[in-house]
Amino acid sequence: MKAIVNVPICPLLDRPGPVGGDYPTVVDEALYGMVVELLESPAPGWRRVRTYYRYEGVVREADLIPGDEEAAAWAALPKLTVWHKNFCDVLTAPKVQGYPLVTLPRGAVVSPTGEAEKGWRPVRLADGQTGFVQDGILGPYYTAPSAGEEGALRRRLTETALLYRGTPYRWGGKTPMGIDCSGLVSMAYLLNGIVIYRDAGIKEGFPIRPIDPKDAKPGDLLFFPGHVAMYLGEGRYVHSTGRAGDDGVAINSLDPAAPDFRRDLLEKLSGAGSYF
Repeated sequence: MKAIVNVPICPLLDRPGPVGGDYPTVVDEALYGMVVELLESPAPGWRRVRTYYRYEGVVREADLIPGDEEAAAWAALPKLTVWHKNFCDVLTAPKVQGYPLVTLPRGAVVSPTGEAEKGWRPVRLADGQTGFVQDGILGPYYTAPSAGEEGALRRRLTETALLYRGTPYRWGGKTPMGIDCSGLVSMAYLLNGIVIYRDAGIKEGFPIRPIDPKDAKPGDLLFFPGHVAMYLGEGRYVHSTGRAGDDGVAINSLDPAAPDFRRDLLEKLSGAGSYF
């Protein structure tokens, strides 16, 4: 059975919880409007789910709209993505004084129900509610690569990753509320219509292939033990790091002469990967 994520950010956990003072670990986040596959129920009120990018975790059933018919109907609707701002209010009226029905993060999807008028786009939410969004915040919903030409796609990938500058580090996160290293690079690809492996590595069945780090170009990935970054070109890369003082998305350099050089990462550079 399928279900629709019906909360702005739906944590995927390694187990149900908390139980007493024992808290689970967040392994990923599904975003509003995503369709997921329902698997087993490990405890009352909880379901294991599989996302369309093939990642699994345990979520609260209350955060989902279950039903194959509902999921299929939602999947068939046109979509737009929250893209150009970190967050987006869906309002009851096409004016800033409208009541916020829900606040969605970048990467969430809504369904447009008409053309924008005076900067406001009418939209439908997954639960059937309708509202209005400032149209300039929305962007395309890609289910295939956002550009056919390699150079253009590389630029879009790096530009998308850089949208998250200033985002704090959050283990398992992948929104402007907080994002981890693999969340950053996987969201940059996902928003551009490409599904890569969610974790910091190359996995068979996903489209990233190993390359020599010396051959990396913008949009390629740099791998370190338990860490991944996106290469920007000219020796620079963007990544989300929990290192004190960075505390999130930062740009660093592989050049020892650069002021933002991180020797600790260069010494641990274990490989690179490319979609191209």
